[in-house]
Amino acid sequence: MHDQSSSRSTAAPPGSIAAPSGPTRLGLLAAFAAIYLIWGSTYLAIRFAIETLPPFLMTGARFLAAGLLLYCWVRLRGAPRPARTHWAVAAMVGTAMLVFGVGGVSWAEQRVPSGAAALIVAVGPLWMVLFDWLFYGGPRPDLKVLGGILLGFAGVAVLIGPEQLAGAGRIDLAGTGVILFGTLAWSFASLYTREGHLPDSPAQATGMEMLTGGVILLLVGSAFGEWRALELGEVSLRSVIALAYLTVLGSIVALSAYLWLLKVSTPARVITHAYVNPIVAVFLGWALAAEPLGPRVLVASAVIIAGVLVIVSRRVPGPEAEHG
Repeated sequence: MHDQSSSRSTAAPPGSIAAPSGPTRLGLLAAFAAIYLIWGSTYLAIRFAIETLPPFLMTGARFLAAGLLLYCWVRLRGAPRPARTHWAVAAMVGTAMLVFGVGGVSWAEQRVPSGAAALIVAVGPLWMVLFDWLFYGGPRPDLKVLGGILLGFAGVAVLIGPEQLAGAGRIDLAGTGVILFGTLAWSFASLYTREGHLPDSPAQATGMEMLTGGVILLLVGSAFGEWRALELGEVSLRSVIALAYLTVLGSIVALSAYLWLLKVSTPARVITHAYVNPIVAVFLGWALAAEPLGPRVLVASAVIIAGVLVIVSRRVPGPEAEHG
């Protein structure tokens, strides 16, 4: 994921330190399942967590705990102490992805309808493909990839529906700008993790990114006065369980899988999670939180799945074709 040589980077499974061989089909399927299903379930988990926990403090605690666990585990297994330059890059990536990406969207949804926010976030796949081509020497996006991206985007729009997009009034420009900047920051930083400026251990680098991002998120929460709003006696068991789920599965497992996939697959394929996650979120909301599920959801799901299939079925020349 963060290895300096391509031979190492295509070998390490998401949570490993060393890399004995190339990625297996089973490993790829497991990693894609993690970012599709686990990240799709985090929408509902976040909803439960912030019922009694302030959003920035909850998100900061989630990533700080996950980063600390992952970093300590790797160090105990013999990974060398990272250099200061590694920490600097990890802080940059953690800030871009977790503070601007995750935290920024959480803040903006106080001002922007959640449906509109989801639609803006769905622009992410386009940024990823364009940045990979313009700045990182990736393939020029062809009509098939662009068509798949547009299909996925259209599916998300159908899933959300016009009434949710409209919200209670006109879209807040500040909130919209923060979400859009968050998608840009997430996409650029995701691709930057492949450049080899981080420790050779994928798990160690991921832990460092979450540690630094978590600390900054806690500072942001403090600046917004969230400590005054935190009542420990009022925190529910459901919020605590949701926070634990987000820490272990949403952060350690899914984020590690995501960053590893960026090394062994194409950005266009990896970023398809942005389309699949809302489908998973809607069906889980229906199954576990009694949220309505109508024909529009089924139509939107079919459109999104079609877009994803168009993207993942594209044959890629060179080594990448072997991965997927």
